[in-house]
Amino acid sequence: MRTVNEKFSKEEITLKEFILKIVDWIKYLGSYWYVLLSLGIVGACCGYFYSKTKHVSYLATTTFVLETSENSGVGLSQYAGLASMVGLDLGGAGGGIFQGDNIIELYKSRKMIEAALLLPCKADSNKLLIDRFLANEKDMESWRGKDPAIKDRFRDSILMESVSRINQKYLNVAKPDKKLSIIKVDVTFVDEILAKEFNEGLVKEVNEFYIKTKLKKSLNNIAILEHKTDSVKKILNGSITSIAAIIDATPNLNPTRQAQRLVPSQKSQFSVEANKAILEHLIQNLELAKMNLLKESPLIQVVDIPIYPLQSFKVSKFSYILFSFIFFVFLGIFYFVLKRIIVDA
Repeated sequence: MRTVNEKFSKEEITLKEFILKIVDWIKYLGSYWYVLLSLGIVGACCGYFYSKTKHVSYLATTTFVLETSENSGVGLSQYAGLASMVGLDLGGAGGGIFQGDNIIELYKSRKMIEAALLLPCKADSNKLLIDRFLANEKDMESWRGKDPAIKDRFRDSILMESVSRINQKYLNVAKPDKKLSIIKVDVTFVDEILAKEFNEGLVKEVNEFYIKTKLKKSLNNIAILEHKTDSVKKILNGSITSIAAIIDATPNLNPTRQAQRLVPSQKSQFSVEANKAILEHLIQNLELAKMNLLKESPLIQVVDIPIYPLQSFKVSKFSYILFSFIFFVFLGIFYFVLKRIIVDA
């Protein structure tokens, strides 16, 4: 029983010491209240002036559905072997590069962003979108007034820096739900016109890049098939003309000289039948290739586009002031605590 009482007594003394320590630290820091308050006021002033430099930001958003061709080629699969006989690929050419997260990286690529920046501004036909972007980047604005020769020399550097900043600060491309095929493109600028037009321009450039790349093989297939079809038609027409010419060349053929007409005629007839069969297959494959082209286009179905007025947002001045006040006070507390620990050590 005595041991238990001693144990509780020691714990009580330890708790008292802990409370006394806290009170002592409070008194110690309280002795510097005027310093901490001064730091807080300085911080609040810094927060106020910093908030004056922050402008309203505008958000332009485009959402679209990314189609996949995983199941769309079922009806054409039975003809794949037939098409391959003439060296053609009717499969979904290039579909893989636009599936999954690859298309997100495509939106962030230098090629696409540069192409969008170099589009003319609809609100001011005398300027490009990159001119409006540079006007809002104060440290880069001086490039706009440079001599054209100097400006052209550093053109690539300007574009590279612009692309880097847009990717880091102003552009966000993501899938809101990993299970869905919806992709969201957000562009945030202090310039409302730039935010909207750059967003639209970027989506436009990606769509056009898709048309040129995704459908390239299908268009080539169609061009090859049309060329082969035209060639076979010419040969077939030539063979039919040859049969008629042979008959016309021997109008009063001697019955004992049938070989003069039959041999050339049979050769031409064989050529007609053979080219007729080839032409039928080519026409069939041509129609399949056109069907496949329709199946693959379009890939991107836009759901929502940015419209004026864009969504705007800005952190309130009070939030900047309060955060800066608390931050500077905590810096002061940290300094005095560290100072006493070093002195007592």
